[in-house]
Amino acid sequence: MGGDHGPRITLPACRQFLDQHADASLILVGLPESLQNFSHPRASKVSAMEVVGMDDPLEVALRRKKDSSMRVAVEQVKEGAAQAAVSAGNTAALMAISRYVLKTLDGIDRPAIAGQIPNALGRATTVLDMGANVDCTEAHLFQFAVMGSALVSVLSGNDNPSVGLLNIGEEAIKGNEIIKKTGELLRSAAKTGELNFLGNVEGNDIFKGTADIVVCDGFVGNVALKTSEGLASMIVDFLKMEFSRNIFTKIAAIIAYPVISALKKRMDHRRYNGGALLGLRGLVFKSHGSADEMAFEYALKRAYDAARNNLLDRVRVRIAHAAPVFMAAGSPSQLDTLPPAH
Repeated sequence: MGGDHGPRITLPACRQFLDQHADASLILVGLPESLQNFSHPRASKVSAMEVVGMDDPLEVALRRKKDSSMRVAVEQVKEGAAQAAVSAGNTAALMAISRYVLKTLDGIDRPAIAGQIPNALGRATTVLDMGANVDCTEAHLFQFAVMGSALVSVLSGNDNPSVGLLNIGEEAIKGNEIIKKTGELLRSAAKTGELNFLGNVEGNDIFKGTADIVVCDGFVGNVALKTSEGLASMIVDFLKMEFSRNIFTKIAAIIAYPVISALKKRMDHRRYNGGALLGLRGLVFKSHGSADEMAFEYALKRAYDAARNNLLDRVRVRIAHAAPVFMAAGSPSQLDTLPPAH
């Protein structure tokens, strides 16, 4: 029910996803009248009588709309009826509801949103946090690095993804005190083999693909995401305008069409839609509210891949392995209560 377009976008995307994934099934949650015309042999429906609006305050979403489609969808994960929930709705409400219903994993103080930004290598850089946590401590940022490593290992098949810490320079002495302390934690984890930490990276490294994962607070991460989306659209629009000026540029456009098409595909942020809400006792993925059918289908695919490859268990194991780093640093985190990893 969520997003800027609601069922007229999400339902066709669901059908396309089901047609492409014969081993998957979907539970559609929403207002009965919005779902009544949808039918598929691997789709079931669960009614919810309320909808969280894109501008609803957290108090309304969390305490007053207890039968919202968003909350009922997350409850399907808690009850074991679904392996993951996907929503294009209000981000703050989704995070609050998911945290309230599912709770956080042992050792995780705050969940984070992990999203992907296309890079020059033809892949994507995973960035977290992307908006859930504006103010972060070094413990939070370290947890983001651990969870991000688990996510990338699942989605890419790379068991040792590289991690960079976003900073104003590559030197370890740069940055504020929180960034410096985070760097110390990450270097300690690298020495014991818990993380593949490259060191500090700068903003342009996100787009270069210098590191598989870039860690930052939610304010910076959200700005980077919106900047990348705007930049991609601007470049494509600029090329269209330049190549339509006269007959000569139109001929040049025809000759360059394969290159332009490849560039457009590489920078298409729709292919990377679906941010994981990491750190919860269940899988939840956030689609852009402005997602079209293609973008929302990609969010479904990302949730499907995470569930199929046991992302939740991998996050638990990595957090447990990282516990000694926290205890050595004297962190007040819950990590010292974790059982041994196996």
